[in-house]
Amino acid sequence: MTSIDQLRASQAMASLRNQARVDSGDKAPETQAPALSAKSDAVSLSNQGKEIGQMHQQLATEPSFNEDKVAAIKAAIANGSYTVDPERLADNMIKFEDELAGL
Repeated sequence: MTSIDQLRASQAMASLRNQARVDSGDKAPETQAPALSAKSDAVSLSNQGKEIGQMHQQLATEPSFNEDKVAAIKAAIANGSYTVDPERLADNMIKFEDELAGL
C-alpha cells in the first residue's frame, strides 16, 4: 500500500518531469493528470456564531468562582462558625442526582 509521503513524492517528481518536458519543448503524455490549480477556502461566521464567540471570550476573562464567598467560608471554617445543614445538603444532593439522571 502506498503511503501519503510516497504519493506526495511521486506527485512532486511528476511535476518536475512535466516542467522539464515543457522547458525542452516536449509534450507531456495525454494520460497525465491536469495540473492542480491553486484554490483558496473561505469561512464566514453567522451573527449567532460571532455572538457565541464574544460570549466565550467574556466568560474566559471572568473568574470561575466567587472569591468573596470563598473567603467568607474559609474565615467561617477557621473561626468555627461554619455550620452545615444536613437536610439542606441531602436535598441538594438528591436534586443534583435528579439533574444528572435527566441528561
